[in-house]
Amino acid sequence: MRLKQTLTLADVQIVVEAARAKARQHGMEGTIAVVDRGGALLYLERPDDHSANSVEMATGKARTAAYRERPSSALEERVKERPGFLMTPNQIGVRGGVPLVYQGECVGAVGVSGIGEFDEPVAVAGAAALEG
Repeated sequence: MRLKQTLTLADVQIVVEAARAKARQHGMEGTIAVVDRGGALLYLERPDDHSANSVEMATGKARTAAYRERPSSALEERVKERPGFLMTPNQIGVRGGVPLVYQGECVGAVGVSGIGEFDEPVAVAGAAALEG
């Protein structure tokens, strides 16, 4: 039998704090979602001035990255060639979701929404904090 690594609340807090810090570097706050490898929501924070849509976007980006074990931006690129990939349930092809990798294995993902072009760099910073 094989044992699988699992995200802990402490791991999630490391990811979220690193993402927050990166967003602050740009003078912004993002909606941040963290999911486990199966896409179940472990953490969500939405700044007061963000719309409810940012919750769905951040969570969807994180789920996409976890399911596909690659950034949600990869799906965004893929659908340009093969739009049928947009029909895959529970996945969105929008930048801002990044897998969380521990010891070479995807253990979940972080998704960021509400800060435009900085969504993906902020998510990358969160993921890098877990890997480091």
